[in-house]
Amino acid sequence: MTGPFFPRAAQREILDYSGGRLGISAVPGSGKTHTLSALAAQIIAGGQLQRGQEVLIVTLVNSAVDNFEARIADFVQASQLLPRLGYRVRTLHGLAHDIVREDPPLVGLDKQFSILDETASASMIHDAAQAWTRLHPEVPDAYLSAALDDYQRRKITGKDWPRMIESLAASFVRAAKDRRLTPEVLRTAGERLPARLPLLEAGLEIYADYQRGLTYRGAVDFDDLIQLAARMLELSSDLLQRLRQRWPYVLEDEAQDSSRLQQDIISMLVGEHGNWVRVGDPNQAIFETFTTAEPELLHQFIQDNPSVDMPESGRCQLSVMHLANFLIEWTMSQHPIPDIRDALSTPLIQPAPPDDPQPNPPDDPGGIAMLPSGLTPEQEIREVVRSLLSWLPTHQDQTVAVLSATNDHASNVVRALQQRNIACRELLRSTSPTRAAAGALSYVLTYLASPESAAKLVQTYRVWRRTWRGSAQHEGLYNRVAGMIATARHVEDFLAPAVEDAAAGISAGAAAALEALSDPEKLEIQNETAAFRRLVRRWHGATLLPIDQLVLSIAQEIFTEAADLAVAHKLALVLRQLADENPHWRLPDLTPHLKDIARNERRFIGFSSDDAGFNPDAYKGTVVVATIHKAKGLEWDRVYLLSINNYDFPSAQTGDQFISEKWFLRDGLNLEAEALAQLKAAASKAGLDRYEELKATQRSRLDYARERLRLLYVGITRARRELILSWNTGRRGDARPALPLAALQRWWEQSGHQETGQADQA
Repeated sequence: MTGPFFPRAAQREILDYSGGRLGISAVPGSGKTHTLSALAAQIIAGGQLQRGQEVLIVTLVNSAVDNFEARIADFVQASQLLPRLGYRVRTLHGLAHDIVREDPPLVGLDKQFSILDETASASMIHDAAQAWTRLHPEVPDAYLSAALDDYQRRKITGKDWPRMIESLAASFVRAAKDRRLTPEVLRTAGERLPARLPLLEAGLEIYADYQRGLTYRGAVDFDDLIQLAARMLELSSDLLQRLRQRWPYVLEDEAQDSSRLQQDIISMLVGEHGNWVRVGDPNQAIFETFTTAEPELLHQFIQDNPSVDMPESGRCQLSVMHLANFLIEWTMSQHPIPDIRDALSTPLIQPAPPDDPQPNPPDDPGGIAMLPSGLTPEQEIREVVRSLLSWLPTHQDQTVAVLSATNDHASNVVRALQQRNIACRELLRSTSPTRAAAGALSYVLTYLASPESAAKLVQTYRVWRRTWRGSAQHEGLYNRVAGMIATARHVEDFLAPAVEDAAAGISAGAAAALEALSDPEKLEIQNETAAFRRLVRRWHGATLLPIDQLVLSIAQEIFTEAADLAVAHKLALVLRQLADENPHWRLPDLTPHLKDIARNERRFIGFSSDDAGFNPDAYKGTVVVATIHKAKGLEWDRVYLLSINNYDFPSAQTGDQFISEKWFLRDGLNLEAEALAQLKAAASKAGLDRYEELKATQRSRLDYARERLRLLYVGITRARRELILSWNTGRRGDARPALPLAALQRWWEQSGHQETGQADQA
């Protein structure tokens, strides 16, 4: 249950809302969700709704839907009204689904149309992108660096180029649909251009192939839902009026992450004189790189309409707050790149009033610390682990998180914590147990897809006997058998010998080494190879089964823990869905998706309730490891903020590197940015005059640097009491502290605070 609500001054101003449009800029920890929920309940309790009407709340993620529904229900019940009546909470996709379900045939859909989930959609784009790269082997020549040697070129065109095209295609499709451009419309626009745009053609071909696949399945994806909802509102004035009557008030949360199409849909639902409250924090717009979000839309809405700031926050102690505020002020006035000075904006964070029911933690400048400078990534992690070992025993009643800009670095933190038996909880694309299970299964399936490979058969053996690695009792046998299998010239001779013999199918040298062993050692190897042969032959027979049954058959042999078997079961369902969606796929087509999960390159939802929402207070005394993106909306007593260098947080200065600019491309091109610029050029009346190579790459550097400043701001404001900042020298050892971190450190020291250099002293 929510306790009594005692609104602050800005919150009272919002609760005085009587209608029309209102823009709200809310700082971290200002209670915007609580305030919006109270406003929704107030509208319901105040008799402002007629029979059958609802307050519509639109938010970003499913976990926020649950949070809003629970809070509003508490407020409504406190007013002695029936819960669950008078309001509807939806994500944008949920809202679009509600709209399209009103009349699917209006936009050419069957009444029983299906929706393709993210996994199946990504797999179809992967398939289309792979097909395109095979059909167009000449295209890389136009973009690869002339300095590459033949070996590098073969390696890149075989692996890196197809993966880059897949990523480019996913962004292209998403952007085209946000602009409501069909493949047919784009093709016509492209034909009007005075010159060819190769990346536009690539994106268009893959987009068209992907859409044909959706049509064949009678399905739409989530991006289709949104554009179809907008189209329905334009096509049917009766539907639009009906929905306006149903939802006379629209409250929009996390509006800094709205896309133009989302704004268009809500604007149509509200009408020129309707009631629309938009709440967000432009300083926390950190998803622009991954989505079609346009943070400037909220800025413009706030400028054009009545607005209120929510600057008071009870989350952080004053020293953390001062650090966050200095970052805003420094960015706005002192950032050396003038075009980036709009990345952050006021209001500054203000402490809660003295009598507030959620007061700020006591001010403690000693709670701000820096790890030693110039550490390698591995040394940085070791310092964090050492600090936690010192801090945790006396702080079991507090929460703590280690936050990184990337999944890879965060995954390495998890491994280091596990090695020291430190309890941890992961908020990453996938958890380490999931990655381990997916990796084990992918090794076996990769072998079964290429059964002639001795190297892959060795990996299969290592997966089967992975618990023997490092075992004093078994490691000798484990290494001998693995070494023997690696020498097999013809795998089929090793797996199915005419006479059961450990030496069958292996090289003469390996057979001679085997013969030199003692009889007990030879017998041990004989029994081990016979057992492995029987196992692999069973798996070969199981390849005739549907993919989910094959995965479960393998899992029963390689896993003993219930958690691993449960993960395997869900992975089997994912692969079965992919197989159903792509009936022409065979084992080689399916196994890469397990590899993506194992490498932490694809999100995989597990079994935890945390998939729907995460409560840090439920994990006191346990280290939570997360990316900063995943940590948005959460808070901890102590936060370690890692890898704040000029690679993970570039400032678009000379020497800064950008993850989207691959070393093997000429001129430092960002192909994804260039492809989207070509898409924009085709969609514009100006056409080719709007596109000039490298301009999009340069512009994307500025956009990325802006977003990374906001990401740093979000990371800082996750800390209630203690904040430990650090940077590392990166994989190549040449990274430097990020420009804003250096500015923060100078200011902190000039303000009279001493840098401890030791996080456990903070």
